[in-house]
Parts: sequence; structure tokens; C-alpha cells
Amino acid sequence: MSTLAANPEEFDLVVLGSGEGGKYLAWTLARQGQRAVVVERKWVGGSCPNIACLPSKNVIHSAKVASLFFRSEEFGIGKENVRINMSAVRDRKRKMVAGLVDMHLDLYKKSGAELVMGAGTFIGPKTIEVTLAAGGTRTLRGKNVVINTGSRATIEHIPGLSEVGPLTHIEALELDQIPKHLLVLGGGYIGLELSQAMRRFGSDVTIVERNAHLIHREDADVAKAMEELFRDEGIKVLTNTKINRVEGKSGAGVKLHCTREGAEIILEGTHLLVAGGRTPNTSGIGLELAGVQTTERGFVKVDERLQTTTEGVWAIGDCAGNPHFTHISFDDFRVVRDNITGGKRVTTGRQVPFCMFTDPELARIGLSETEAKERAIPYRLAKIPMTADLRTRTLSETRGFMKVLVETQSDRILGFTMFGVMAGEVMSTVQIAMLAGLPYTTLRDAVFTHPTMLEGLIPLFSAVPPAATLSRTRA
Repeated sequence: MSTLAANPEEFDLVVLGSGEGGKYLAWTLARQGQRAVVVERKWVGGSCPNIACLPSKNVIHSAKVASLFFRSEEFGIGKENVRINMSAVRDRKRKMVAGLVDMHLDLYKKSGAELVMGAGTFIGPKTIEVTLAAGGTRTLRGKNVVINTGSRATIEHIPGLSEVGPLTHIEALELDQIPKHLLVLGGGYIGLELSQAMRRFGSDVTIVERNAHLIHREDADVAKAMEELFRDEGIKVLTNTKINRVEGKSGAGVKLHCTREGAEIILEGTHLLVAGGRTPNTSGIGLELAGVQTTERGFVKVDERLQTTTEGVWAIGDCAGNPHFTHISFDDFRVVRDNITGGKRVTTGRQVPFCMFTDPELARIGLSETEAKERAIPYRLAKIPMTADLRTRTLSETRGFMKVLVETQSDRILGFTMFGVMAGEVMSTVQIAMLAGLPYTTLRDAVFTHPTMLEGLIPLFSAVPPAATLSRTRA
């Protein structure tokens, strides 16, 4: 152990990683007079404002604007000389990111929490040595320590894959040229959002998915609707496809040697994007020296209070194996904040809202039909096309549907799914009703402004079968 390690700087809170949950915890406790420090290797504020959630939605919105230009004649507007400038798309995103970083630095200053830029590694219980970005080292020890190191794109052990230098979402959001033909590995959230965006900028796009459907954990009607959307937009979708090996160089030319339905096929493109899952950033940071155990998949092992196997050491966000959403990491902050200060807050039973920012969006809260059937939970089903919501007709955005599951023997809402314009916003209204324990009839009988998207909840909930009509009940 170094001389510095023998005399570490003492803090009330040390956070390794400046992502959503960790930064809010540091800011909050620092405002309360505690001495808090956050160690960040590269991205001030974590991945969300720099390379993930917000930058991707920025680029996705540019793609939406592009799609409206190409549809402009539908709205009575000419579309002569439409041209995509990817450098400008990237610069718009960079400008937003720079503003967000400045905002974070200001919040550190105002809260009194210290931000240390460098690579942190545990060298003992609740003790982290930081190799500073500016040179030198510091050793920090906390009364409480929080592991907040996030996750990264998984590069699978497929022969040749790592050698081709594939894009992850980080590099895809920095492109200043439109890929001629983008091959996308993975039909989940990241893969689908970026596939549609790049297609709308002008790329040929092929999605390769090993499972039978895109977003295969969702209900069959949801997966089918998404695949129809992508095929209508000219995106080639290959499901049930296994990649055997990869050759070439992403950006110059790539070949995928695949097996599909028993046949050997070769897919060729100019660029390759990997979007097939996430790997926790937990290796090489000395967790074993801190007495912190990990799961078989490499996530930090935590209990329902988010405490690790070492007292006073906590883990939050992606690295703890929680759903990989910024809003979940923020709730993790609230859990750890309360437990550090003597509370007994847990993660069990909390709602997890989902929203995929394709166009239209896919949003869900509560149970899907698939989950209800797996758990043998009886339910009543109502489903309407988005055309039943008259606001969609004014927008020329009529694709999709919304559906709701209601408990068989009561009026409790079990789950809501929407594939349609502004799905995330509409879902939030249903979520609030579910949090409040309101019966579905509250939304059915509400007076919503006409014409708005929320008004579509009235025909949806009006279509719920009566509880006594068991012949129309799904199980």
C-alpha cells in the first residue's frame, strides 16, 4: 500500500462513477453538510447526458424532422432540395451535451460536492485510490461508499467481431457521414432506435436478431407491429439469425457470415453497429479488495436495500443489475439516500416504466399479456387502434394501438401498453392512476381536453369488458 493509502482523505460519502444515482446522492448529502466526493473517469454526469439517453434522443429527433421533410407533400409543403448534413446533426447534439456538462459542473459547485476526474480502484475496504486525469494520485475513504460505474455495450465472443472495430451507440452518435449500409446486431431498444434514425437519414439498414422476433420479450402483437413499421420504412429485418463470424472493417466494408433457417448466408454492409446487450463495468476496479461480491453475470451483488456484501458499501444503477434506465438509477438514489440516513427503503415492488423512442414510441407500465399469462394472473383486455384517438388524425400519425389489462374480479389496472405517437406521455397518466390505486373507471369517466392524446384513454377504458362477462376474460 502506498504512503497516500496509509493516510487517506476522509469523506462521509465517496461515489465511484458520476451517473444519475451517484451524482444526485452526492449533491443531496453535500447540501446537508456532509463531505461528499464523486470520482469520474471521463463523462461528467455519467452516460445519460453525454453518450446515451439524451444525445440519442437528440439525434432521433433530428431524424424525425428529416422524415417530416420527406413526407412534407402530405402536409401540403414542397420538399425540393432536401439534404441531410450529418455534421450539423452531430454538432447540434454536441452543443446540447456541452450545455448539460456545464449544468452539471454548476450543480457540483452549488451543492458543495467535490468532483474528482480520474480512474478509481478499490485498494481496501471503503478505500479508493484515484489515478488523476491531471496526473498524480489521491486516496479517498468514505464512511459510505457507492459503486455507480454503469455498463457498456457487450461485444460478443464471435470470431472476428472485435477485430472489425464495430460501432457502439457512442460512436454511432458521433458519425459525421451517413453510412451507406448499416448492419445492426440486436433488435432491442438501442438497436431499433438507432436503426430507424439512420434509415431516416438515408442509410440502408439491416437488423440481425438471433431471436424469433424483434423486442422478443414483448407481446406478439407489439413485436409484429414494430417489425411492420420497420419493413414499411425500408429496413431489412432478419430474425432467427445466428452470426458465425465477421470479417472486414467497420466504415470500409463488413461481411457477416450467418446461419438462418438452416441456410448459410452472407450479409454485407459498410458499417457495423453492435447493440446486443450490456456488460457491467465491474471488472478491474478492485471489488475483491473491498469485500464486494459480484453475481455470475458480473453485476455487483446487492440486497433489496442496495447494500453490497460489505456494510457501508452500496451499488446503484446498471452495475447493480437493476433495469438499465436512468429513471431507475434516480430511484436507486432515493433508496440509498434514505437507507444511509436510517431509513428502510427497498427496491422490491416498485414500478418500472418502459419507453422506446422509436417513431411511433412504444411504452409500457405494469404487466404485459405475456407476463400475466406466465404468472397465471387472469385479466380483462381492452385494445383499440390509434385511429380511435382523434388527435392522431390531425397529426397524420395514426399507426399503432393501445391496450390495457384490468384485473378480472376488480377494477384495478394491471398493465398498459401503447405503440403510438406520444406513447411515453400517455403511459405516465395511466401510471399515476396505478400508483394511486384508482379503478380504471376513473380514467374512463374523466373529462380530457379535446383533441389531445390523453382523450384516447376514454375509448380504451370504455372497451374494458364487464367483470361478470367471463367469456371475454383472458387468462
